[in-house]
Amino acid sequence: MLHRRSLLAAGAAGIALPAVAQPAWKPRQPIRLIATFPPGGLADVVARLVAPVIGANLGATVVVENRPGAGGTIGADLAAKAAPDGHTLVISHASPHGIASGVYPSLPYDPVADFTHIAMLCETANVLLVNKGSATPTLESFLDKARRDGARYGSSGIGSITHLLGEVLMRQASVPKLDHVPYRGSAPAMQDLFAGHIESVFDPLTTNVAMIREGTVKALAVSSAGRVPATPDVPTFAELGLPALTCTAWIGVSGPKGLPAPVAAAVQEAVLAAVAGADVRAKMADLASYPPERPLVGADYAAMIARYAASWSAVARGAGITAS
Repeated sequence: MLHRRSLLAAGAAGIALPAVAQPAWKPRQPIRLIATFPPGGLADVVARLVAPVIGANLGATVVVENRPGAGGTIGADLAAKAAPDGHTLVISHASPHGIASGVYPSLPYDPVADFTHIAMLCETANVLLVNKGSATPTLESFLDKARRDGARYGSSGIGSITHLLGEVLMRQASVPKLDHVPYRGSAPAMQDLFAGHIESVFDPLTTNVAMIREGTVKALAVSSAGRVPATPDVPTFAELGLPALTCTAWIGVSGPKGLPAPVAAAVQEAVLAAVAGADVRAKMADLASYPPERPLVGADYAAMIARYAASWSAVARGAGITAS
């Protein structure tokens, strides 16, 4: 399982990889890199961060194309059905590749077999947030109050990893009145948290680091295996006795199945060189998102996706979560 790998490796020095000089494969046209979520989220921001570096390493232009919808499955399906010539790549993501098979009864692609998984870019923790001035500033107090009076948590949508984490919390902490309120993304969920319409939100840590530091919101716990360097004072769920909530959201680069080996190798080399760059790593760290301690590529990346999908799809099915 992914949760056995720690985000604490984020403080380590960059991977010592040389810049790409003469790739074995040369693109004949601009490469489109499909981001399966709207502008502003982690998938989009990181895609736009690495795209110009990957393009420079390959001697081509990489254009980020947002194709959001249905938990990222629309863009993932588009990539799965593209020609395997290296000119269409996709930001593989924990939602459309790691969870969707347990949420969408008629998923039009296999999240492992229908792709050539190239390399992981980074991963980030999820976090349970309450409003500034909340009467429950710790996880223990939040759960105690929720057991007595009930509570609501917002997520970025039905079947998202943040939805599933709430389901696991409800069961592991014996909080039967923890009600899920789905939103179309993180922004409206946070607006309702600020307005006091819901008591809490599960959300990726990335876009909330500044607000946590400023005290605009209170972070109760993070879902990583170890504390996150960007928010060292926030405990993990595992520390607080809930190890089942240990999981990160991750993104990487993949292509359609059948990508020729020289193409996959050239793209992989370009991706790893981009992620090894000090500027890219510093900007990822600002997002509380970190490359794996050692490069996770090819068959190993695909195997991780398969394990993640098996685990979290089972959670979704066990909770009876489906999305049309």
